[in-house]
Amino acid sequence: MADLKSLNALGQSIWYDNIRRALLESGEFEEMFKSGVTGVTSNPSIFEKAIAGSSDYDQVLEPLLSEDLPVKKVYETIAIDDIQRTAGLLRKTYADTDSKDGFVSIEVSPELANDTEGTIEEARRLFAEVGQPNVMIKVPATRAGIPAIEALIGEGINVNVTLIFSLDRYAEAAEAYISGLEALDRRGGDLRRVASVASFFVSRVDTAVDHALGEKGVESLQGKIAIANAKVAYARFKEIFSGERWDALAEKGAWVQRPLWASTSTKNPAYADTLYVDSLIGSETVNTVPPATLEAYMDHGTIARTLDLDVESAEAELHQLSEHGIDLDKITDQLLREGVDAFAKSFRSMLASIDAKGRDAHGG
Repeated sequence: MADLKSLNALGQSIWYDNIRRALLESGEFEEMFKSGVTGVTSNPSIFEKAIAGSSDYDQVLEPLLSEDLPVKKVYETIAIDDIQRTAGLLRKTYADTDSKDGFVSIEVSPELANDTEGTIEEARRLFAEVGQPNVMIKVPATRAGIPAIEALIGEGINVNVTLIFSLDRYAEAAEAYISGLEALDRRGGDLRRVASVASFFVSRVDTAVDHALGEKGVESLQGKIAIANAKVAYARFKEIFSGERWDALAEKGAWVQRPLWASTSTKNPAYADTLYVDSLIGSETVNTVPPATLEAYMDHGTIARTLDLDVESAEAELHQLSEHGIDLDKITDQLLREGVDAFAKSFRSMLASIDAKGRDAHGG
């Protein structure tokens, strides 16, 4: 069995990509945190499954719906309670790591993905309403999201930059974080008390690229590009968070913006079920894993540093992809749009489900 605490010793944190009331009330979250899980992530799809796809919240929903609250307010009341309780369970990890780890994430409405000011306003409100120092607000790495990230970091609000697929957008997210820290420093803020992760989505890249490779009859690169993309991103991370500019912030207590590997469940059954964990182990990183992937990794995962091995080969594979006429930037741009649309669809579906429960409870 893979020991998560041994993985933590290599510098990688494992976060759990799932949240629901039953995990809190059964004590499962507490057991996970004792075993070495050091954070939790959520998104609109996860909350849709938790609220609409289970009976966990039925008793909670009934009194809220009877108050005739707006549906979004009902959702936020439930979600914020789950986030607050999870943050409370993670406060020891947060304290033991001097505020570097032990976070739980909640996302701004995906319908604000192209609205900078709307994103900033909702992120501020959510951060204040949760009222816990170890909450991260998830903001997508859209054109509108990047300036919002800088503004929020500059106010001392922790940010999980989500839906990163491309190297260029990753670099923009890192720049937004550093610029935000500089702004916070000018305001006299405590740099040690703000943190960020850059959530780089992995398996979805292979799904899209493998399809393009299949259309061209190229098998040699299938199942390799997502990991290559992540390895090159990690090399860029080490370059960005070094040198005089970064050192000046680090001396004042700033944490690096850790790369977080997301979408790490294996979509292709021909690939190993721990592929996107085993291949991406490195210091100053996070891997957020869904339930089945965590179970598989703890059963037969590898404990070894792999992320900074064969980086030259990874770069060569990305170059070969271009030689075969496949534009990775075009694919990752499309994946970002699809990701925003998918989360927005889940968000609307969840709100519709809550509304339907309310109508059923009141006889239509």
